[in-house]
Amino acid sequence: MRIALIGYGKMGKTVEKIATNRGHQIVCIIDENNQQDFDCEQFKSADVAIEFTAPAFAEQNVRKCFERGLPVVCGTTGWTNHLPALHKEIEEKGYTLFWASNFSLGVNIFIEINKYLAKIMNGFPSYNVMLEEVHHIHKKDAPSGTAITLAENILQNIERKTSWVKDTAQSPDQMPIYSIREGEVVGIHSVLYESEMDSIMLTHEMKSRDGLALGAVVAAEFTLGKKGLLSMNDLLKF
Repeated sequence: MRIALIGYGKMGKTVEKIATNRGHQIVCIIDENNQQDFDCEQFKSADVAIEFTAPAFAEQNVRKCFERGLPVVCGTTGWTNHLPALHKEIEEKGYTLFWASNFSLGVNIFIEINKYLAKIMNGFPSYNVMLEEVHHIHKKDAPSGTAITLAENILQNIERKTSWVKDTAQSPDQMPIYSIREGEVVGIHSVLYESEMDSIMLTHEMKSRDGLALGAVVAAEFTLGKKGLLSMNDLLKF
């Protein structure tokens, strides 16, 4: 498979390593200093693009791939407010976008467990629920995309909670998400249910970026020959 990389930070370099180890070829690398290469022959020769950049650039990068007929796997978070409109365009024009808030297999198992636990805890109103996420100091968005996914799944399953808020909740129906930025932490997500009697905590900790990169490369392999807005649910079939 011929891959174009968009974004060449720590994640882009890790994707390059994992993809090469799996026998794929990186034919083009686009970063902030060579945007003109979206029109180069190497980019056009790719089978798929993998995008890990920043929230401010993700949508325009995805659209540039669409304009050039290239399926794209996007792991950038913090821009999901643009996805509904983009989804409509994808369906109408036959584009291919695989987007996930987190490509780690372990995180996606964690997300499914979180849904199941929330369904159980819906019947126990004495427990309050909150989220905490910890990431490296270079991460642009807060809360993380994974934390928002976890929160939205909790809201779908716990009737006493109607919205999430960043940091302190102002009313009982709100669920707080606390974001911490320190050092080079790859990613820690915790869901805490607390009552006067006890606490229940569900935690996932990433040990390296390799799991994220592997998931993105496997997602790229999965996109070939497919159309539409794809997700980890399509890939993993939980």
